[in-house]
Amino acid sequence: MIISTTETVPNKEIAETLGIARGSTVRARNIGRDIFAGLKNIVGGEIEEYTKLQAHAREQAIQRMMADANRLGADAVVNVRLTTSMIMQGASEILAYGTAVKLK
Repeated sequence: MIISTTETVPNKEIAETLGIARGSTVRARNIGRDIFAGLKNIVGGEIEEYTKLQAHAREQAIQRMMADANRLGADAVVNVRLTTSMIMQGASEILAYGTAVKLK
């Protein structure tokens, strides 16, 4: 499966647009990470636990988008975007979406 943030795939021609492929995940913080993050917030610097949590969530959303594209019969997903939104205090959704296409 080819994933591209551009509208096309280099050296390939899009034969058919199949629709929107999407994948999402909702992640919540946990008390252990919050305690460490609170301490880190006092001294400053990157909160690595949250960075890892967000990276894992992004990868899961992309994998779910690819599975949705496979279900549509796609060869590629173009114009891929990632977005996030807060669902509730301490929980956010990561959404990956793009246009599923068949290539020639």
